[in-house]
Amino acid sequence: MFFFIVCYNFAYQCQHYLTFCYIHGLINHLIVYSILDTPVEYLKGIGPQRAEMLRKELNIVTYNDLLHHFPFRYMDRSKFTNINEIVDESTWIQIRGKVTRIQVLGSGRAMRLVVTISDQTGETDLVWFQGLKWIREKLRLNQTYVVFGKPNLFNGKFNFTHPDIESPEESSITAKEPLQPWYSTTEKLKNRGFTPRNIMNLMRTLIGQVRNHIPETLSESLLAQLKLMPRAQALVQVHFPENTHQLIKARERIKFDELFFIQLQLLRIKYLRLEKTSGTMFTHIGDHFNGFYHNYLPFELTGAQKRVVREIRSDMNSGKQMNRLLQGDVGSGKTLVALMSMLIANDNDCQACLMAPTEILAMQHFKTITRMLGDLPVAVGLLTGSTRKAARTKIHSQLEDGSMQILIGTHALIEDKVQFKSLGLVVIDEQHRFGVAQRARLWEKSQVPPHILVMTATPIPRTLAMTLYGDLDISVIDELPPGRKTIKTFHYFEKDRFNVFRFLKSQIDSGRQAYIVYPLIEESENADLQDLMDGFEGVSRYFPLPEYQISIVHGRLKASEKESEMKRFLDRKTHILMATTVIEVGVDVPNATVMLIENAERFG
Repeated sequence: MFFFIVCYNFAYQCQHYLTFCYIHGLINHLIVYSILDTPVEYLKGIGPQRAEMLRKELNIVTYNDLLHHFPFRYMDRSKFTNINEIVDESTWIQIRGKVTRIQVLGSGRAMRLVVTISDQTGETDLVWFQGLKWIREKLRLNQTYVVFGKPNLFNGKFNFTHPDIESPEESSITAKEPLQPWYSTTEKLKNRGFTPRNIMNLMRTLIGQVRNHIPETLSESLLAQLKLMPRAQALVQVHFPENTHQLIKARERIKFDELFFIQLQLLRIKYLRLEKTSGTMFTHIGDHFNGFYHNYLPFELTGAQKRVVREIRSDMNSGKQMNRLLQGDVGSGKTLVALMSMLIANDNDCQACLMAPTEILAMQHFKTITRMLGDLPVAVGLLTGSTRKAARTKIHSQLEDGSMQILIGTHALIEDKVQFKSLGLVVIDEQHRFGVAQRARLWEKSQVPPHILVMTATPIPRTLAMTLYGDLDISVIDELPPGRKTIKTFHYFEKDRFNVFRFLKSQIDSGRQAYIVYPLIEESENADLQDLMDGFEGVSRYFPLPEYQISIVHGRLKASEKESEMKRFLDRKTHILMATTVIEVGVDVPNATVMLIENAERFG
């Protein structure tokens, strides 16, 4: 987190000088051909055929690609474990013993090579399911080998599946490294000799050739200020660290570079957009905005809402296209801020539209906005996939002649027949639910690029949002309107389940509704979690039909089925909505007062 913030702050400070100095100058410098651009096939020990395997399996094409294939762990190969000292499956260990038996068992896809190895304290099996021929040819009975791997407990006995195995002579070479790098590979690559140890040897050869040709990307003053290791030294130390301290410093430098240049690239994209993309200037605040603010505002704006409205007004008056992310929890007042922004567009003789991912959410926005506007003379329309042809034709006509000022809808808004007279503002709710092409088609419905306001109720840490939405300015509504009750959260164990159900029942019997959320659809072999379908059986026993109605929503349902179940819940036709994490974000169900989350530790 510290490095992310430092990287972002430095990138932000660099926005005028370093953005173009580093991005244009540095990247152009790196484009100049260097030894790092050499195809990996020319490295001793690889060749054309093996290079093609590296390209297909690991996307490694050049020396630079191989140099950035970092170890995923480091092993202390100076220590050995006796076979009778193996006590768990959690740690990678090294044993030394003599091969006493070699067997090929099973047939077809179940064929496996089982090698028994023993030391003075006991014996264990080494098992391979792939690469049997290559491994078999390598091993000899009564010869001593060094085995490195992670033990597995099978039928009460520890064995090793696909371990790394070396002769004592080979092991003595690798043991010279204080911390031996361990590289990811694949079974296909292992069969062609690309074992973790062989990749280490290739890396040693590569570094010997390129260590004096690795360019520095940061100034000496910046390295000194942040106490960062030089880039060339970091790339050598991350592969062959002298000690743990050097490894930590090398990793810090590499992480800094990755984050720093991501931020610089995002800043470059942002400033290039600002240079090229003009936007309609909304200089006028007129009857629509003022009439709403003074006569129809449902409650006093919070300080956060006022701040965000000022930021949006400043953007839309700048002459540049606004691209802003509005983040806020459900109930924080994002829709109100979006409506006020759309009224500013209307005051400047422009239309506005709001696109939501589902008909339920679009209908909710339509009802909320029309209720807020009261009898203010603003024409608002709703266009979804289920809008009838006659109503659709009328909406098309009103958009083209400008008599419809605000359009709310779903993907139907991007249809070719939907044409605006003067589209000035596009509001997108839950933007991650739409593809890039879909959003672009909406923006193209105006000769001058419309201002863009993206809303999300998904909580995104600000530092993460800098990366996900680096080309957007970010506004956060971090206050709830006055009068909102504090949400009470309680933690219960399985033994308290019936007490929890009793509480849910009391809420439902008093006319309320409830959510029950699960992390899985069906029971997983890898996680002992309460799954949705198993949970439904238990819940339906405690809340039997016909007295209690239950809806189920999960990712395997069709979109129309999920929306239908959500609508039944919204219309109070069901008492309980059982769902996985596909449950709709942003849908307002004011009658639902309690949410039970199973295996809450699996959620953020």
